[in-house]
Amino acid sequence: MTATGTSPSMGFAVRTSADPPYDDEQLVAWGLVRERLPQHIAIIMDGNGRWAKSQGLLRIEGHRRGVSSVRAVIEECSRLGLQQLTLYCFSSENWKRPESEQRLLMQLLEQYLVEERSEILRQNLRFSVIGRRDGLSDDVLREMDLSTSVSAENTGMRLCLAVNYGSRSEIVDAVRSLAIDVAAGQMGPDDITEEMLASRLYTAGMPDPDLVIRTAGEMRLSNYLLWQISYAELWVTSRCWPEFDIDDLRRACRDYAARDRRFGGLTG
Repeated sequence: MTATGTSPSMGFAVRTSADPPYDDEQLVAWGLVRERLPQHIAIIMDGNGRWAKSQGLLRIEGHRRGVSSVRAVIEECSRLGLQQLTLYCFSSENWKRPESEQRLLMQLLEQYLVEERSEILRQNLRFSVIGRRDGLSDDVLREMDLSTSVSAENTGMRLCLAVNYGSRSEIVDAVRSLAIDVAAGQMGPDDITEEMLASRLYTAGMPDPDLVIRTAGEMRLSNYLLWQISYAELWVTSRCWPEFDIDDLRRACRDYAARDRRFGGLTG
C-alpha cells in the first residue's frame, strides 16, 4: 500500500513512497548496465502535430497525447537513476505558430503543472525551468514557480523543462551579464573563461547532457542547449513523440552505452 502524506509548506496531499529504482538484475534483463547509463538526458519532443495529422486529429490532440509520453519517460528516467532529464517543451521560435495553438499549448502546460505536482512530489523529483519568463502568462509563471518551490528540498532526479527557451538567446543573456560586470570594472575581458560563461547560462549548476534524443526523424538541434551539448551523444528516432515509449528510451540508452565517448581525445 502507498502511504499518503502532506507537504508541510503548501498542504498538498501526496503519496510519499515513490516507485523503487530498478536493481542491477532488472537492468541486465533489458541489456543495460548501470555504470554505462547516461546521467543527463535531454529530449527534443518532436512530431506531436504530425502524429495527430496521421491519425486524422487536430494538432492539439497530438500535444495532449504527448503528455502521456512525458509521464512515462519521466518515471522511467527516475527509476533508471538518472541525475537529470531536460525536456524541450516550448521554444522561443514557437511563438511563430498560430495564436490559437500558442494559447492551447500554454493552457496545456498550465494544466500539466497543476495536475502533475503531486506526482513530482511522490517521485521525489526536483523541478526547475529554463528559458525567458517574458511572454509567459502570470498563471503559467505562478504554477512553474510553485512546482519549483515545493520540490526544492527533494533529493531525486532533477526534472527540467525548457519553456520559452532558445539557446542563442541564453548565450546572449550570459554574455550580456558578463559585459555588465566588465563595464563595472569587476573583471577584465581576459578574465572571462568557459567556466565563467557557463555559470551565467540558465543551466548554471546543472550537469551537461550526456545524451540528446530527438523524435520524428528530424536531424537538427533546433536551437537547443547548443553550449551544453558540445560533447553529447545524439540519438534520433523516426517515431513521433506521442509514439515514444519506455522501450524506445531503453534502446537509446543501450546505443549510448555502446558508443566510445572520446571528448576530442583518443582511446585504446
